[in-house]
Amino acid sequence: MPSTLPPLGEILDLLPDVVCVVDAEGRYLAVNAAFEQLIGYRPDEVLGRRMIELVHPEDHAITALAVQRVMEGRPLPNFRNRYVHRDGRIVDMQWSAKWLPGYGVRIAVGHQVNELRDLERRLEFMAGHDPLTSLPNRYRLREELERALGDGTRPLAVLYLDLDGFKAINDHHGHAQGDRLLCETADRLRRALRHGDFIARVGGDEFVVLLPECASHADARAVADVLQAGLDAGQAPSPFSRIGVSIGVACYPADGSDAETLLRHADADMYAVKHRRHRAPAF
Repeated sequence: MPSTLPPLGEILDLLPDVVCVVDAEGRYLAVNAAFEQLIGYRPDEVLGRRMIELVHPEDHAITALAVQRVMEGRPLPNFRNRYVHRDGRIVDMQWSAKWLPGYGVRIAVGHQVNELRDLERRLEFMAGHDPLTSLPNRYRLREELERALGDGTRPLAVLYLDLDGFKAINDHHGHAQGDRLLCETADRLRRALRHGDFIARVGGDEFVVLLPECASHADARAVADVLQAGLDAGQAPSPFSRIGVSIGVACYPADGSDAETLLRHADADMYAVKHRRHRAPAF
């Protein structure tokens, strides 16, 4: 029996990737079976509709720019956007597209990248956050501090926090207890901070808080007292239920005009506070 070539549509329906053909106005002329599998719509439900109608509203602008580039004859091998599935969930897609002026059509081939995007989000989070407490890390702190200092017109206070006696907790009760203390401290600081404040873990038992619009040392010290009270409030009895914290303060622009100077000043002030606490007489 002689071999014959099946219709192109039957071949395209075997592909796991979405294949779309749209006209110059972006209206669907043809889609393969994978379109329904990945985006949820049957061919008869989309033919004649404009492609942009199915794109996530937040991605309309970047999609329009991508379409313009393709229509100008420039290759677009790896473009990403999001579609809204028929059931309402979001589908992350990666596309390759080409404009065929001789036929007056644009062809796009795309595949779902939800798992890849989820992995990228996790990696992005890991790059900017402390794995133990999930607080922003030193890298994210520096970004946020530089951003806050960007226009040079708004006051800002920096608090540098260090737990007193943390090494003794680790030495006498083990690292698991020390980790628990750090997580409890992070949670209590989150709850005590004001809306818009920023907190990061920058070292073993060191935390930094940024207080936007905080204009004076007195105001910053008042927030530091609130944080201290938040760390003390309601602590259940434990080997470290009354562990202290030393908090140093630096204010922009009085104590420095750049991130490095402010952090160094707050760190030095924290050590001065710790020294005074250790030298204070016991009654």
